[in-house]
Amino acid sequence: MRAARVAVGVLLAVLVAVPAIAHHTGVYTPKDNAITENFKQVKFAVQAGKFDVALRLYDTGPLRAEMRARAATLPAGLDARTRAAVVAHDAAEVERGLMVFFVALARDLAQTAGGQLAAGAPADAVGPRFLEAVWRYYNLVDFTVGQRDARASVAMRLAYDDAETLTRPASGAPDSARLRAAFGRIADILGQLIDTAMTTSPVGRSS
Repeated sequence: MRAARVAVGVLLAVLVAVPAIAHHTGVYTPKDNAITENFKQVKFAVQAGKFDVALRLYDTGPLRAEMRARAATLPAGLDARTRAAVVAHDAAEVERGLMVFFVALARDLAQTAGGQLAAGAPADAVGPRFLEAVWRYYNLVDFTVGQRDARASVAMRLAYDDAETLTRPASGAPDSARLRAAFGRIADILGQLIDTAMTTSPVGRSS
């Protein structure tokens, strides 16, 4: 439990740096933090076939540290599988592992937002900030998601846009109950995506 609380604290720290501004999916790109920057470094090294560099970046970077800290909320053995894929020069499996990790981060943020709204936190504060944080992580792997499961990618974008619309009502404050339900839909879509990703073969590989 303590490890989970610490991990949530690390995740929520990104909210301090996330501006609460409106945007449309596919247009706005959040600024990097240490985890997203490390992800891009590992990803680019793998794409370039520099697996020795990718392994060093993965072993020593904040991405793996966060993955290990959040092990209780991730599919069993995700870190070990992802690292083994880097060692084996298996780019497709590395891609899957990283995709699942960032989808899980986005899911957990959506669940946390729903919990805060249920506890009475103001929707006009919770909604925009958590949506930005969700998109920070999901946007990194949306292209990969689209390659693996186009329907899930479309469903996520629609759910996100619906939630964002709820944060900007024509008048008054956002409807907390409706916004909470919208975060719940996002969490459900991402949770189902994780389950599917862990039981199917990576793109380009037969079962």
